[in-house]
Amino acid sequence: MRRRPLPPHTVASLREKLMLERTYHSNAIEGNTLTLRETKVVLEGITVGSKSLREHFEATNHRDAILYVEEIVAKNEALSEWQIRNIHSLVLKGIDDKEAGQYRHENGVIAGASMTPPDFLHLPAEMAALIDWHAQSQAVHPVTRAAELHTRFVKIRPFVDGNGRTGRLLLNFELMKFGYPPAVICKEDRLAYYDSLDEACVTGDYSGMT
Repeated sequence: MRRRPLPPHTVASLREKLMLERTYHSNAIEGNTLTLRETKVVLEGITVGSKSLREHFEATNHRDAILYVEEIVAKNEALSEWQIRNIHSLVLKGIDDKEAGQYRHENGVIAGASMTPPDFLHLPAEMAALIDWHAQSQAVHPVTRAAELHTRFVKIRPFVDGNGRTGRLLLNFELMKFGYPPAVICKEDRLAYYDSLDEACVTGDYSGMT
């Protein structure tokens, strides 16, 4: 903060670095096998022959979703279900267009998790409650609020696929809205991240997520 405003070339360099790292790590957490260098060249428009089309889409889609979140932040828009659906649509674009931006119409479990997501019939009410909580929690510290938003969203698991990536994009939406740099959850910390997320979902104690 003391160094602001940063020179334009420094801002551009940091933004590019963070976009690459966020894309690589968020996808790697979900099983994408692109390396950091491969992710970089895919974002530059180069195809990696040994990798699947889905993995290429996951990289470019995540970048596009980041750009959309940055646009929401720049416009100082309040969080809405419509925005969340749009973020998810970008995450699954070209991968599963039928489900992109659509709340799930089936029930399931999260492998390795201790909690069961709500019945799909309750999703409209659950998502409306999430937006209402967000609007009513303005006094909460932004870092705590960002962690809780991410956790509450993942606990609902409103979509068939792409909830983790969407949740981490929402985490950074909240941080960036208050002038914080976006957080990068590294794939090397995946186990600790999942353990903290599971505990927060079950107990409602979000301290481990902050």
